Amino acid sequence: MQKKSSPVNIDLTPEYKKRLKELSKKYRNIRFDTQSLLTELQNGNFIGDRLSGFGEDLFLYKVRVKNSNIKKGKSAGYRLIYLQESEISILLLTIYSKSEREYITVDEVKAIIIANPNSF
Repeated sequence: MQKKSSPVNIDLTPEYKKRLKELSKKYRNIRFDTQSLLTELQNGNFIGDRLSGFGEDLFLYKVRVKNSNIKKGKSAGYRLIYLQESEISILLLTIYSKSEREYITVDEVKAIIIANPNSF
């Protein structure tokens, strides 16, 4: 019999909550669009591209998510940045729309992390 592992805990930064609220006013399906990603993360599938520039100890990832409101696929969709705190804990740092913003800088991500010191 296989032991069922407990789901990964997902926490949200104030930055993530703020950006999600702002984006949801323009893109009504954002919560639905990101739900499958959140389910994958809860199941322990840490997907996305690992971000460089943060040292060996921080496991930061950027994931592309399709925006069903604009019908242009993942390339013009959302970018979700998260920190894998441990094997059972993830912190969602921020989310942005690629059609509104090209990229996020290393300094901006570091500022979000510093603003959430209790996440480690």
